[in-house]
Amino acid sequence: MNVLVVAAHPDDEVLGCGGTIARHTQAGDTVHILIVAEGATSRVEGSTEDVVQLIDAANGAAEVLGAEKPKMLSLPDNRLDTVALLDVIQPIENVVREISPEVVYTHHGNDLNLDHRIVHQATVTACRPLPESTVCRMYGFEAPSSTEWSTQSMGPAFNPTHYVGIVDSLDAKVAALNCYDMEMRPFPHPRSIEAITALAKVRGSHCGLEAAEAFEVILDIRN
Repeated sequence: MNVLVVAAHPDDEVLGCGGTIARHTQAGDTVHILIVAEGATSRVEGSTEDVVQLIDAANGAAEVLGAEKPKMLSLPDNRLDTVALLDVIQPIENVVREISPEVVYTHHGNDLNLDHRIVHQATVTACRPLPESTVCRMYGFEAPSSTEWSTQSMGPAFNPTHYVGIVDSLDAKVAALNCYDMEMRPFPHPRSIEAITALAKVRGSHCGLEAAEAFEVILDIRN
């Protein structure tokens, strides 16, 4: 089975569904990762070297999880609102057409982060269920330090309805996050290893498992 993960920035793919990616690859599925924005230049200290470092981290994390080498669109970080939406949609459509995924993972649509919201809209548009589409399942993931910081003024809060047990792939998720050491923060920041591990256990407790990742169902077609 072909799986596609569309993430706004390097590290979002692991934060949101790293354990699920590892489960897919352990089951023999092929996981493709598309990262839309470069993830560094919006920061005061951001530089071209930081962009290169993030690309290397994304490649290392994908290798840890058993996924294919990520495709990088390298659109401007936290400035996707300056890019015509069509110019975000069309590259995603090209990748969907190229790999014909059956399952797609992307951001929850109402995150605090603007890039996350735009990537959600662009991905849903690119994967709309036309007759020739191969996509039959699409899920929205949470990104710690963004999803939980949104407000009702941005739209409905993240309300997971689909859970994937990751008790056997949580270590792989943590190892992949360690590739992004420049993005991780000390506890109690939500983007710390301790907080992300705790979140996996909390999500697991919501569905009777020891550890899980949580998703909203965007599309579920059964033929």
